[in-house]
Amino acid sequence: MKNFTQKIIGLLLLAIPVGLIAQVPKLNSFSGATATIYIDFDGETINSAYWNGGNTLVCEPAPLSTLQMTEVFNRVAEDYRPFNVNITTDLSKYIAAPANQRVRIIVTPTSAWRQGVGGVAFTGSFTWGDDTPGFVFTDRLGSVKAIAECTSHESGHTVGLSHQSKYNGNCQLTETYNTGEGTGETSWAPIMGNSYARNMTGWNNGPTPYGCANTQDNLTIITSQNGFGYRVDDHSDEISSNATFVNSAGINAEGVISTASDKDVFKMDISIGGEIHIEAKPFMVSTGYSYNTGANLDIQVELYNGSTLIGTYNPSNSMMVNIDTTLNAGSYYIMISADGNSNTTGYGSLGSYSLTGYRGILPIRSISLTGSANKNKHSFNWNIIADEPVQNQELQYSLDGRLFNALNAINISKHSFEYITNQSNLVYYRLKVTTVIGEIAYSNTVALKAESVTKAFNVTNTVQQEIVVNAQEKFNYRLLDINGRTIETGNGQMGTSRINLTNRASGMYVLQLLSASAKQSERILKQ
Repeated sequence: MKNFTQKIIGLLLLAIPVGLIAQVPKLNSFSGATATIYIDFDGETINSAYWNGGNTLVCEPAPLSTLQMTEVFNRVAEDYRPFNVNITTDLSKYIAAPANQRVRIIVTPTSAWRQGVGGVAFTGSFTWGDDTPGFVFTDRLGSVKAIAECTSHESGHTVGLSHQSKYNGNCQLTETYNTGEGTGETSWAPIMGNSYARNMTGWNNGPTPYGCANTQDNLTIITSQNGFGYRVDDHSDEISSNATFVNSAGINAEGVISTASDKDVFKMDISIGGEIHIEAKPFMVSTGYSYNTGANLDIQVELYNGSTLIGTYNPSNSMMVNIDTTLNAGSYYIMISADGNSNTTGYGSLGSYSLTGYRGILPIRSISLTGSANKNKHSFNWNIIADEPVQNQELQYSLDGRLFNALNAINISKHSFEYITNQSNLVYYRLKVTTVIGEIAYSNTVALKAESVTKAFNVTNTVQQEIVVNAQEKFNYRLLDINGRTIETGNGQMGTSRINLTNRASGMYVLQLLSASAKQSERILKQ
């Protein structure tokens, strides 16, 4: 029998809204790599001596949309970006990989066989060669981000890692799972701790639950015990003729900072002096999110005139760098490197980035958004300072402060807007502005909460035999079990409607209600 360390992680039991099972996209983070971590979304039948008492385990597909699967993949891929390993959703890539250089992480709502945990994996199983999988339980996790963080965490166990913990100054254990530090964009937590509530996550060299002096060097373990190391460096580290050339009139390059000592150097020649704008942005999980959501790399940029350093740029409250400056004619070098911030060191500040720029100053200089709430009416005013005419302006909203959707496109002559919200929780707003030359910028974020909101449907949430719904108009409904499976659909009328649960088992259900003017979800507890 193999020597192994079993790892489990307990999480809040939260139901996540689900729809129809979507087509799994075929995605690869580094298709040329031999070592492979396969994120398995489409369900599996497992026979393993180490799981479920050796009995056959039938895992249902992950109840995620294609976009949600893509987000999980993107987040996990960025966590493993520094390494010569392929994160994939393609089964054929997993099958083609050597048996002792691959692992399958099954993302599924089938969790009853392993009570009270959000994910489970065996430490070191990546090299076992017997296809022992790890598991992530979607029904135990509250968001797509949490599913992604758990996937990176569980696969981290398979490549040899234990938990990362937190101790106080007296070497007393305060957190078995280190929850990290800070708020906002630069907040940080270790992947092998509890990273659900922090934006920036990364590999760590810190203590384990086995003692404050028992430190674990994640990067060394990953790159020395699994048959793969770091990616080959993609850009020169030195100011020399080997530096990657970029055109100052339209800078467009990408790269990966794979180690704390890695530096990527780009050369640009300026024949006529003048203003220049340069942006270095870390990976962002997808469009629609706030700046740098899901990034692991806190960027530092050094600007050289020949071999002379003329500026170091590393804002304390942002992971990206914006430079607006004036340069004389000459040869210049842009050096990209990793850095820490007030919440973490540069050890795990690793990942991918894009470098862009152009001659001239930033067309959009400032966007200032203010807002106020009067009961359920939200009102906004804003001011835009831009060197180019504004072509479009769009007010966006978010329920979690990260994923934003369009609320309303507003005529460019307007600088105010108001509407009646049907949300009773905190809502986040920002303004997206696009100029005639295609430059896009976002305002500050404003958070507002309605003082009182009348629900379109009044529902009895704790029931014994039937759910009573009072509605202002006719509606359709869908009843789901706790795993997100639809178990009943039907119609209701204006006034009082009743949904019979006499023959349903006791437990938690989700009732989704849809009318011509409103949509509402309610949790139902049948006693």
